[in-house]
Amino acid sequence: MGSTVISIPDEELSLPLPSIKEEKKRQNKLSIIISYLQKNKQKMRKLIHSFKVGIALVLVSLLYLLDPLYEQVGENAMWAIMTVVVIFEFYAGATLSKGLNRGLGTILGGGLGCSAATLAQEVTGMGKASTIIIGSSVFIVGAAGTYVRLQPSIRKRYDYAAMIFILTFNLVIVSGLRAEEVLELARDRLSTIGMGFAVCIFISLLVSPTWASDELHDSISSKFHDLAKAIEECLEDYFRLDNKPGRPSSNSSGCKSVLHSKSKDESLANFAKWEPWHGKFGLYYPWNKYLQVGEQLRDLATIVLSLKACLQSPRQPSSSVRQSIKEPSKAVGFSFAVTLREIGESVMKMRRSQEEAMIMPKLKSMRVELNSIISSSKIGPLQNVDELAISCFVFLLMEMVEKVEELAKEVEELGELAEFRTK
Repeated sequence: MGSTVISIPDEELSLPLPSIKEEKKRQNKLSIIISYLQKNKQKMRKLIHSFKVGIALVLVSLLYLLDPLYEQVGENAMWAIMTVVVIFEFYAGATLSKGLNRGLGTILGGGLGCSAATLAQEVTGMGKASTIIIGSSVFIVGAAGTYVRLQPSIRKRYDYAAMIFILTFNLVIVSGLRAEEVLELARDRLSTIGMGFAVCIFISLLVSPTWASDELHDSISSKFHDLAKAIEECLEDYFRLDNKPGRPSSNSSGCKSVLHSKSKDESLANFAKWEPWHGKFGLYYPWNKYLQVGEQLRDLATIVLSLKACLQSPRQPSSSVRQSIKEPSKAVGFSFAVTLREIGESVMKMRRSQEEAMIMPKLKSMRVELNSIISSSKIGPLQNVDELAISCFVFLLMEMVEKVEELAKEVEELGELAEFRTK
């Protein structure tokens, strides 16, 4: 069956095949180097975090070990140690979030518990009536606090504060036998919790901090490269001469990691919102826009996985039919991958380059080319099954083009909100 190679007007779409192969080899080597550096960097960061936690525990343990300090705080020193163990997280934003939540919950719960205990004692003394009032207060505050804690807006950012509020209220109101002891108990615990919080914040923010904002930024940027690589591998599998129906396709771990990244991205964005101004990220940075970009990337990952599943179907057209559309399809796919990498690089470097203005015309050219591939004059008469398979393949490519257009718009909006530089 004869085939016609379609001339593609865009310069990148008309790259010769040797240039495509050389570019792919360079990108594969680069991805291997990046992966190796990321793994070793993550191991080093975990080791540093472990040392930081150990140092923090030693510092708060001095409240027990040094007699002058122990005489001041007594057994309440254990609350400082508990605070370090509970709130010291891997990311600086997570530590700050937990610390502030713990402080807020302790102050509100302790203050309300002291007020309720004092009121019960002044009104009823220490009799059964006081017990009834305290028990009723525990029920009302516990039930109301739990209900508020279950609200999505509260649970997202203040779940830990609500839990500490309920815990502190119950500890203070139940253990307070006299108003003076209740106030002293709340004061001592709050002071030791503040000591533990201060140690955690000092070490977490000032000693080799690990920022959730940097992690989220790098994670979103790297997803563009992962999906570009997956698309190139799909096209290689599809047009391989020895490709047989049902043959396993290339590794899809990159696409699956993008698809399963929603919970991690949301956690990182939540922690990033608590972080102070640092490096290239200021206050009120548009982290929600990062989440929207991540959602678009996950949609694109589902299309790529659908394409992989399509390639594994036993109802694939013959090798000669696939070869008839090989050159234009691989050229489009290569330009498609390059476009994704350009967008990802724009996010990574926080730069709005002049190439962004060429992305939309380039994607429009791809759509026109894909429409021309399935015309009968290009691939000749086909059987119904072959025509359906080719149409499905081209349809998924066109879906990718539309999704990348949406991605480009989201990144453009991100650049405006985050004030990406233009050079």
